[in-house]
Amino acid sequence: MQLLSAGSHRLVLLEYDLEALASVAQQTDFQVEIQETPRAVTLDIWTEKRQVPLLLFDAAEPANLGWFSRCQFYVDGATGNVLQTPISVGNKRDRAGNLLPDALRLRLAKEVPANFRLPGRQALNEQVVYGLLFNLLQALQQVGVAVCGGPVFQPLSGRRESPTPRD
Repeated sequence: MQLLSAGSHRLVLLEYDLEALASVAQQTDFQVEIQETPRAVTLDIWTEKRQVPLLLFDAAEPANLGWFSRCQFYVDGATGNVLQTPISVGNKRDRAGNLLPDALRLRLAKEVPANFRLPGRQALNEQVVYGLLFNLLQALQQVGVAVCGGPVFQPLSGRRESPTPRD
């Protein structure tokens, strides 16, 4: 972890260990491919053992209310950001354009504002992100993750609102 100052802006530069990220994914029974860029690390994750979709539920659907109340993580459906974390998610699709129910793309930001804090005012470092990633991957398989509105990221489980055509 490094601190970068550019004028009045201060950023924390996170330096992820790619082997540690792969290990976290494997511990939670996901297969993973990792790509690194100067500003982020992208993890394409999928599971071959799972017979049902990953537990990503539409929070707006009343039938999913029980799941929503148990979720530890919430995804902004308009941006794909996992709220209050440096992680964002994206849907994976097959060649025909259909959603893959057992695969996701995760993006871990390497640059975050120096004043970024997790819930409970916890400061951010690489070890904390590894823990967040582990908990998120576990939630995708066991507890559920709520998707809150927006057309960018689509839920994979439970009832979903039908997308409305845009004028």
